[in-house]
Amino acid sequence: MNGFRKKLNSILDRFEIVKQQLNNQDDFDPKEFTKLSKEFANLSEISKEIKFLLLKEKELGNTLELAERSEDKEIKDMAYEEIPEIKQSIEESEKRIKILLLPKDIDDEKGAILEIRAGTGGDEAGLFAADLLRMYELYSSLHGWSFEVLDFNESGIGAIKEASTGISGKGVFARLKFESGVHRVQRVPETEASGRIHTSAATVAVLPEAEEVDIQIDEKDLQIDTYRASGAGGQHVNKTDSAVRITHTPTGTVVAVQDERSQHKNKAKAMKILRAKIYENERMKQEASRSESRRSQVGSGDRSERIRTYNFPQGRVSDHRINLTLYKIDKIMSGEALDEVIDKLIEFDQAERLKGE
Repeated sequence: MNGFRKKLNSILDRFEIVKQQLNNQDDFDPKEFTKLSKEFANLSEISKEIKFLLLKEKELGNTLELAERSEDKEIKDMAYEEIPEIKQSIEESEKRIKILLLPKDIDDEKGAILEIRAGTGGDEAGLFAADLLRMYELYSSLHGWSFEVLDFNESGIGAIKEASTGISGKGVFARLKFESGVHRVQRVPETEASGRIHTSAATVAVLPEAEEVDIQIDEKDLQIDTYRASGAGGQHVNKTDSAVRITHTPTGTVVAVQDERSQHKNKAKAMKILRAKIYENERMKQEASRSESRRSQVGSGDRSERIRTYNFPQGRVSDHRINLTLYKIDKIMSGEALDEVIDKLIEFDQAERLKGE
C-alpha cells in the first residue's frame, strides 16, 4: 500500500474514532467536545470524498470483471463503454482529495482588513478607487459578510484618496487574499471632452484580521496623537481633535483614522488596523523564510505588482497573473461575477501547490 492510500485509511480511521467520541459526550468536558466537534467538521468533507473514491474503485473492479468474463456481447460492450467514465471519476476524486490534503493557510477562515488607495491618474484614480470600494462592498453583501468602513478619506467629487474597511465572515481572507496589488483602469473620464481614454490605477491591500490572541501589543509601545480631521468629512471637520494617529514604535507602523466624530471610536478602529498590519508583517517574515512556498502563490503578493486591468470601452477585465479575460465588466464591478475571477485564481494556486507536492 503506497503512502497516499495509507494516509486516506488513517483519515477514515480517525473520522470514525472522533465520531464515536462525540457520541459519548459524558466522557469529556465542554472544551474537549468543542475541539472534537471542530475536528469532526474538518474531517467530514474529505472522509466523504474518500468514501466516494473507494466506491468508484470498487465499481471499476466490478465493471472490469464483467467486461472480461461476460459471455453476453451486449453486456460486455456496455461494460467497456462505462470503464473510461469511471476512471475519469476516480482521477477527479483523487485530485479533489489531494487539494483537500494541501496545507491550509491558518488565516483563511478569518475576516480581512481591506485597504484601497488611489494611485497614478489624479481625480480619475480616486473615482476608480471609489468604484473598487463599492465593488467589494457589493461582493461582501452577496456573500452575507459584514462590511464596515474603518477610515475614509475623500476628495469631495465622489473620489477617495484612501479607505480602510473591515470585512467579517467565514472564509473572507481565503477569497480576498489574491486581490492585493495594483488594479488598473482604462476608460474615458466624464470630464474628458475629447473622448480620450485615460489610464489610472488604485492599490488594494488585503490583510488577515488579527485578534488580540494573534498579536500582543504593549500599550507602552504606542504613541497616540490626536488632531483635527481634515478633508470633506462633514461639519465636525477642523472643529474637534477627533482624528487619531497611532504609532507602534518597535516596528514604526503608523495608522491614522479620522472617520468618526468620536475620538474613542477612531482609536478603536485604528487599533484594529494596526493589529492587522503588525500581524501581516510577521506573516510576511515567515513567508520570506519559506521562499519555496512563496514561489507557488498566485503572483508575489507585492502591493506594487499590477494584477488586473479594467477596460471599460471594451467591457473587459483581465487578470494578468493567470491570463484570464472576461467580457463582463458591469457584472464584475457589481460584485456579481467577481467570483468567476477569484475561483480561477484559487484553482490556479491549488494547481501550482499540487505540483510541489
